[in-house]
Amino acid sequence: MSTPRSVSLSRRGVLAAGGAIGIGALLAACGGGKDSGSKGNVKGGAWSFTDDRKKKVSLDHTPQRIVAFTGTAAALYDFGIDQQVVGVFGPTKLKNGKPDPQAGGIDVDRVTIIGNAYNQFAVEKYAGLDPDLLITNMYEPDALWFVPEESKDKITKLAESVAITSARVPLVKIIERYAELAQSLGADLKAKKVTDAKARFEKAAAELRKAAKSNPVRVLACSGSADLFYASNPGINSDIMYFKSLGVDVIVPDNLDKGGYFESLSWENADKYPADVLMLDNRTSALQPKDLATKPAWNKLPAVKAGQVTGWSSEPRFSYAGAAPLIEELTKAIQNAKKVA
Repeated sequence: MSTPRSVSLSRRGVLAAGGAIGIGALLAACGGGKDSGSKGNVKGGAWSFTDDRKKKVSLDHTPQRIVAFTGTAAALYDFGIDQQVVGVFGPTKLKNGKPDPQAGGIDVDRVTIIGNAYNQFAVEKYAGLDPDLLITNMYEPDALWFVPEESKDKITKLAESVAITSARVPLVKIIERYAELAQSLGADLKAKKVTDAKARFEKAAAELRKAAKSNPVRVLACSGSADLFYASNPGINSDIMYFKSLGVDVIVPDNLDKGGYFESLSWENADKYPADVLMLDNRTSALQPKDLATKPAWNKLPAVKAGQVTGWSSEPRFSYAGAAPLIEELTKAIQNAKKVA
């Protein structure tokens, strides 16, 4: 990451607060050795893509050995890019061996897992995959998401990299950029799988706009850790920024932490922002309702007492297929909510 580590960690403070998951079994990809799908068996002519660092990445062939952040790989999969992804890094497998929600539809047993948690990027394993492209999100300028600062230089010398901005612009704009990237890699954006997902996304957005207008309840996107309650900012988080643009009355914290993603509140002050509906971070690193039930401050929140808490994928999958269910879930929560705050 090119930005100071402290800036990078401001985005992932909630994740760090939840603790590391621990690397699962580092599985060799089926046929993932250098002899399978090697660079000698390439497709098409020269390939190039200008990423959101304004960096033009060029290769003499369409990338065939891609390593990507798990959520990135899942978004590309939704657009039709599958076998080209040989490795992933980031939350991929849960402790029970099942796919992490961020993995979406990718086959987690086919790809090589470079690291299953933050700061667990196995550089030698990455090099062994003979990658020709690394793709990840970019929450802070020039910062490659889940690429450790201390090994960034080694990693970026092994293959070209592409970074897609994942904050400060609305969700739909990021999805469109992923569609462009996927298309450059060979995806057919006119495939039924893709067009159906886009139609579902557009319908879901229209329904959310309608629900927000007919039942204007106040919504707070939040996350919980052992010591702190985080109120998230729709001015930076792409998904809640998009929800707000559709008319959802999303609460804007007024004392943001460094980085601007959220305001950290002590549990004694968790009621600072009265909300009718809570969108609760559902990542495995964040405390869930069953964990929070032991906290009196949580139980006193009006939305909690009313049972008006819905899940929030604070690191959404940037594809139509990944985002549509999230919009539908929020729409249902708003439709069924009553004003309680």
